[in-house]
Amino acid sequence: MRFRHFFMLLAAMILTCCSSDNEMKAETPSLVPAMGQTGKTLVAYYSYTGNCRSIVSELTKQLEADVLEITPVDKSQRYEANNYAIGTQLLNAIKANPDDEASYPPIDPVSVSLDGYDNVIIVTPLWWSQMAAIMQTYLFRNAAAMAGKHVALIVSSHSSSIGGVERDARRLLPDVEWMGDALWINNSNRSKTASLIQQWLPNLNFKTSTTAMKMTITIGGNTMTATLADNSSARALYAALQQAPITYEAHDYGDFEKVGPLGQSFPQNNESITTEPGDLILYQGNNLCIYYDVNTWSFTRIGRIDNATQADVRNFVKAGQGNVKVTLAVAAATALRSAEAKKGSSHAYVGLNGVAASRPGKGVYIRDDKKKKIYSL
Repeated sequence: MRFRHFFMLLAAMILTCCSSDNEMKAETPSLVPAMGQTGKTLVAYYSYTGNCRSIVSELTKQLEADVLEITPVDKSQRYEANNYAIGTQLLNAIKANPDDEASYPPIDPVSVSLDGYDNVIIVTPLWWSQMAAIMQTYLFRNAAAMAGKHVALIVSSHSSSIGGVERDARRLLPDVEWMGDALWINNSNRSKTASLIQQWLPNLNFKTSTTAMKMTITIGGNTMTATLADNSSARALYAALQQAPITYEAHDYGDFEKVGPLGQSFPQNNESITTEPGDLILYQGNNLCIYYDVNTWSFTRIGRIDNATQADVRNFVKAGQGNVKVTLAVAAATALRSAEAKKGSSHAYVGLNGVAASRPGKGVYIRDDKKKKIYSL
């Protein structure tokens, strides 16, 4: 037949976090939809001076991740006061009884469950060669929930080295899979935060999500569901569909497929394949073929229509009946994505129920101007 080439579609995004040897002050975290990430990722951060918040902001420009900010119950504390007496007292209490929850300073309740996340990136300030006490509380309380997850660490400090923070992280999270070396951002390299993150991310061992990617295929008012393959080509297509559905025109070819141009290119994972009816194949990186009969060639498998016989597929694609318009979309679009379409409202935020609000309360919202989901905890 012919070769099929896929050009990778990756997009990235980020949010905000902390640093300086001491940090504090919190802000509503935001979830940034992006493309190409395998496995769902959460960025959990605490920021006192605002440096960690800035790190998270840059991180989420380059990585698909949800963002959770950890905040102390007592927001009036100045941990650096009286020659750092208050902060030192908190750290000493933890060191004296590290297995007693009462040793850790109280934090605001966290409603975000870790169950749906494969990867967690922790962004924390360094306090006098140790992990900030507020972040230690969060990790202590969630160690069991993080067991088996892939975890990475970013540490912000003024100038102190981060070995003590790394030891705290390993003590608090004994059963996680560390994704790679911690990233250290300090006052001497803070201006290079974007490039440091860009160099760091590719070296991390992200966990691949085990959740199947599903899309719908609609032709002539009829819709079928397909399960996408586990490869970079399918993930890139899925990421593109998360941004918007793709509609293209397909024609019969060789009496075994309907094929048409997608209007954009994706990565290629060619292999010798003998197709079966219902197979979805990428051709030359920018054409999608829906097979209703067999063919053997070297090309990229994208997925397969669910639970369909050859007769079902032939009827669905109108085999041999000329050109058809095909629309691809992410299956089971959520109310959140529907609300996202309300972009353009005069209000700054839109809730899951589709109701616009200029100042959101507790819940999950979308910011109209940036199309960002936000947790307000």
